[in-house]
Amino acid sequence: MVRSATVCDAEAICALVNHHAERGKMLHRSLESIYQALRDFLVYCNGPRVLGCLALPVMWKDLGEIRSLAVAEGHQGRGIGRALVDAAIADAKALGLKRLFALTYEEAFFGRFGFRTVDRQTLPTKVWSDCIYCPRAGACDEIAMVLDLDATDG
Repeated sequence: MVRSATVCDAEAICALVNHHAERGKMLHRSLESIYQALRDFLVYCNGPRVLGCLALPVMWKDLGEIRSLAVAEGHQGRGIGRALVDAAIADAKALGLKRLFALTYEEAFFGRFGFRTVDRQTLPTKVWSDCIYCPRAGACDEIAMVLDLDATDG
């Protein structure tokens, strides 16, 4: 089940994100940063256990980002990531956003939702504010992808 994150979920979110960050798939997040962005997070739960998370911060008047998408080890391939992205797309539409973007290594996954690869330079400068914390800042190899929400069903 996908729901909005609560303060009780912060440590599990932090552990999930940092597990994947240790494998070079995303940026590390401090527990403090998770609490500060908690209202942006959705979680996928099985009972009390958080099996996945995703953040949807609003970056600009018409643009949101899908970030910190993580699924617990051993639970990938079971539709958890899909459920989280579907919920984020619905939330983005409800907020009135026109576009979503993701910086990812999982091009095929996001492509299944209609995201298309774009030149990073087409995204607003504000998007790059977290890049100063990335160990690959000078040689970023993430793929920039955008979803036009007006073009999606619903």
